[in-house]
Amino acid sequence: MLSPCIREASETCLHDCCPAPNFLGNHGSSTSNPSSTPNKSTESVVNSFRYDFTIATASSLCPDTQFTNHESLPSLQESYSYFIQAYPQFSQTDQADHIRAHEYYHLTLSNHVCLDYIGHGLFSYSQQQTQHYYPTPTIASTSSSPPPPPPPQLLHSPEPLFFDISYKSVNLHTQVVYGGQESEVEFEMRKRIMGYMNISECDYAMVFTANQSSAFKLLADSYPFQQNPSLLTVYDYECEAVDVMTESSKKKGGRVMSAEFSWPNMRIQSRKLRKRIGNMKRTRKKPGLFVFPLQSRMTGARYSYMWMSIAQENGWHVLLDACSLGPKDMDTLGLSLFQPDFLICSFFKVFGENPSGFGCLFVKKSSASVLKDSTFASSIGIVSLVPASKPSEYSEDSISMDIETDKKQSKLENSKSHEIEEVSIKQKAPSLSEIMKLDRDHHFESSQPKSAEIECRGLDHADSLGLILISRRARYLINWLVNALMSLQHPHSQYGHRLVRIYGPKIKVDRGPSLAFNVFDWKGEKIDPFIVQKLADRNNISLSNGILNHIWFSDKHEEERETKLETCASDRLVHKRKDGCHSGISVVTAALGFLTNFEDIYRLWAFVSRFLDADFVEKERWRYMALNQRTVEI
Repeated sequence: MLSPCIREASETCLHDCCPAPNFLGNHGSSTSNPSSTPNKSTESVVNSFRYDFTIATASSLCPDTQFTNHESLPSLQESYSYFIQAYPQFSQTDQADHIRAHEYYHLTLSNHVCLDYIGHGLFSYSQQQTQHYYPTPTIASTSSSPPPPPPPQLLHSPEPLFFDISYKSVNLHTQVVYGGQESEVEFEMRKRIMGYMNISECDYAMVFTANQSSAFKLLADSYPFQQNPSLLTVYDYECEAVDVMTESSKKKGGRVMSAEFSWPNMRIQSRKLRKRIGNMKRTRKKPGLFVFPLQSRMTGARYSYMWMSIAQENGWHVLLDACSLGPKDMDTLGLSLFQPDFLICSFFKVFGENPSGFGCLFVKKSSASVLKDSTFASSIGIVSLVPASKPSEYSEDSISMDIETDKKQSKLENSKSHEIEEVSIKQKAPSLSEIMKLDRDHHFESSQPKSAEIECRGLDHADSLGLILISRRARYLINWLVNALMSLQHPHSQYGHRLVRIYGPKIKVDRGPSLAFNVFDWKGEKIDPFIVQKLADRNNISLSNGILNHIWFSDKHEEERETKLETCASDRLVHKRKDGCHSGISVVTAALGFLTNFEDIYRLWAFVSRFLDADFVEKERWRYMALNQRTVEI
């Protein structure tokens, strides 16, 4: 007899599956494809494979698949043994573990689990230490030992920023159409990023922005919503960048619409979305801008590429939000087939160490004429990358950093998430040419050819691993984590409540590597996600939180509307609604990257299991309320 975990996972997996950019290499054969129907034989084979994967995932835990006491969890070693038996191919991804050991050894030294980074990492920690402090000894490629750590006195020294950012007073339309003077830093970085993103310089122009929100605002300020009045977005969560675009479009008379997502699986309401896309054409009204992510950065739900095609066929301009895509996912995006008019992505400097960076806005050259000169778009968000100052000119004590924050990072979408901040940075740090200088003897060898002018080891590592290895690794880890969390049950839970509720897809071969969940006590009351996040932080586990919205309840689930939706306090939002509050579901979120390993997800599972102890929950909640503050102090 199948356990509840297996039954629920199987139903979720086989009922409806989104197309996976990285699964079986067949991106169009999916029952969720809005414009095509797979043949029965193909569908049968794929469903059979998915079912087998679900069964394997359910067996990846100990034979006792339900745990009612945190002390009964198997050890890390025992859990990994079951994990590798269920997923023997995971051992073929050990190259990622070697990269982590050699280039990101600070994660092990600090015992830090980072599950709150979104975007793409440019540089490695070892690269930062090598250039700023001391030379890393040459290590043979066959060695599995990480380089020796830096002296203790340097572990908390100011890290180099690799480059400085300065704002440009220029109009987006002018910058895209006519370009401008480009520093060597910008030229090399642009060339490297476009190659990494698999975007042709012949087809697209690229603009550096302060962050993701700046890129959205720049585009909204320059887009002609007066003539093309509709803005249609596809997000199952509150997104600061989308809110910025929404406000800008409304100021110009834009009409804002959103896709809806069915409760409880958070699937797109396809019929409603298709109707909203096609209504403009049927009524002979001009459409507008269709904003589309290929996957949810919170729930991990993936969406079909064909929505872009349907929107384009109905006259919409398409903005592809690629910020939540994993490394090398763009390799699956056939831009020759689905060329979005605009594309936005973001980059940070060092995973687990330096979250600052920049955003990138790509504009298809054939669509650039739609952009209009706007006074709002001038000198807001467009930035230049400039070399940082040389440290030799200053003493170590004189190193300083001046960060001017234009907007507070949204605690709604990611209160502790390390997404790119809107910053103007000035720091006495090594010059970019020194830091990016190629030094093949002092870093992990990559199988991909490297640029002769610039070295971004973070991107090099993703290139060397490739799409198949990265996606396979993430698939095994995220599904094991989902299954493990679902195995946690309060005592006598058959008459009561589960410890964890997961929102969106559960065990699925083609789900994204992110997760939205909540923790409930033995009485069935939800524990504030903000408290869960802060308690995780005390255990050196970095999580995020956010709010799911645009949820549609069918008649069958109408009774759950009042109990599931909640009024979310607006004091955690950067962009407040007029009524000061709104309805949604606040959740805890975790995002896995290609550097995430099994120990990371095991530690998250072990941490969440502690909430099975009612005394632990009450004690920590009392301490949180007694201190009357947002941070639970030790």
